[in-house]
Amino acid sequence: MNLDPDIALAIRLADAARAAIRPHFRSQVATERKSDATPVTLADRAAEEAMRRILKAEAGRDTVIGEEFGTDSGSTSRSWVLDPIDGTVGFLAGRPLFGTLIALVVDGWPVLGLIDQPILGERWIGATGRPTTLNGAAIHTRLCRELADAAIATTGPHYFDDHDGQHFMGLAAKTDHRRMVMGGDCYNYAMLASGHLDIVCEAGLKLHDWAALVPVVEGAGGTMADWNGEPLHSGSDGHVIALGDPARLEDVVAALACAH
Repeated sequence: MNLDPDIALAIRLADAARAAIRPHFRSQVATERKSDATPVTLADRAAEEAMRRILKAEAGRDTVIGEEFGTDSGSTSRSWVLDPIDGTVGFLAGRPLFGTLIALVVDGWPVLGLIDQPILGERWIGATGRPTTLNGAAIHTRLCRELADAAIATTGPHYFDDHDGQHFMGLAAKTDHRRMVMGGDCYNYAMLASGHLDIVCEAGLKLHDWAALVPVVEGAGGTMADWNGEPLHSGSDGHVIALGDPARLEDVVAALACAH
């Protein structure tokens, strides 16, 4: 699969989103609440609109799935999956830990992913069969020989329901939870791919939240799966784990199976 043209297109999408987002950062941009009570800003919408304009012109037959404007169905097996600002709460708090997520999903499987942090100027690109890069330089996850040594991250405990929260805490209790990171959204996965975290664990994610992350993490030597250890695809239920060291997958799945 020659992904060179798709990577070039994803870069143009990220450039357009970055240009739309940067003027609104720390600007007291107006906020609304969506039907699920999560916040959305003018920057979210402007960035997705900018990306959709490019896709309509350059990949008009492909499906486009975006967080803010839903699905425009195409006639191919290819879907571009967009999250213009993953981490809107952090964006509104003036924290440069959010990211623009761009994925290409083919037949339900992510084959290309891009994480862009427009304020810090950091861009991770992962694609099937290629090493993940950060601003053009190859990166790699780190080894984790024991679960007890693992640094774990999640966006926040309030994103788990009681049942999932108990299972997350069962996992966290077996890691080096003194180094647990809260907050960060997609930026946690970028840090894992860059070798600074060992595990990210979340629940309730939608396709636009995780599709771009899979090629980035796996191209850096890590792995992503659902809480049963199965590979992620478009039908996955939103329970997501990322590991820098794939050798710890069975340990993590076993720990998740035991409620704290």
